Amino acid sequence: MLEPTTVFVGDLLRADLFNASADRLFVTFRQRLARPGAFDAPRPVRSFVARGYAHLHLQARWNDWYINGETAAFEAALAAVCGRYSRVVGMGFSMGGYAGLRFSAALGLKHLIAVSPQFTLSPRVLPQDRRYRDCAGGFDGALGDLASHGRRALAGAVLFDPFKPMDLLNARMIGAVFPGLALCRLAGSGHPASRVLREGGRFAALQRQLLHGRVNPAAITGLHRDSRRHSPLYWTQMAEIAGRHGRDGLAAAARARATALAPGARDA
Repeated sequence: MLEPTTVFVGDLLRADLFNASADRLFVTFRQRLARPGAFDAPRPVRSFVARGYAHLHLQARWNDWYINGETAAFEAALAAVCGRYSRVVGMGFSMGGYAGLRFSAALGLKHLIAVSPQFTLSPRVLPQDRRYRDCAGGFDGALGDLASHGRRALAGAVLFDPFKPMDLLNARMIGAVFPGLALCRLAGSGHPASRVLREGGRFAALQRQLLHGRVNPAAITGLHRDSRRHSPLYWTQMAEIAGRHGRDGLAAAARARATALAPGARDA
């Protein structure tokens, strides 16, 4: 079994590195959890390790968006380790997507796929977004500021569902700070915006975007378009959206499509 090297371990943050001697590096970030409070046992992403990548996995013990009393030391430890890699890429979801943006400079990230990421938890900066106020009590807006701490030359993509108003707003704010990140609208995908891709078995294809040296936004939206045709989740989401807008006929058609595509429907 591939054993990790501990890059950083504190009471609040942790980083573990697999296959450290490789030339290239893939970084992942633990996302927001329903039941935080403990670190997970880290596991390598074998699809990257098998292709000559090291894998660095970052974790926050609590849903604090990695912003706490250990953030500065954590950031310094990441910078000390990651500078030797010829190419650094990463993927993160929600809180993990935010972490990818926040630590992109320390990590030397060249390409990132951020799925439904947050721009900030600061109610002063983003008062409209009240979704994570349970996590925002101790959020340090200066320490968490993406414009100050992120790598502005970062390339890649932000994936989001445009029918999720707060995800749309956050994506636009991120795009203003990181102009090299393409904004990929995956309508009807929910939060995080990879759900339809996972349901359609296209998540590995999404990850492979990072393996091959560049992120192709058109290919990502194409994966979503192909997946949604056979996705009960997509049609359920679209039925809810149509219903909210008074499009009763469209909502009924979408619900019927979702029912027809549900597991076991063809055998019923």
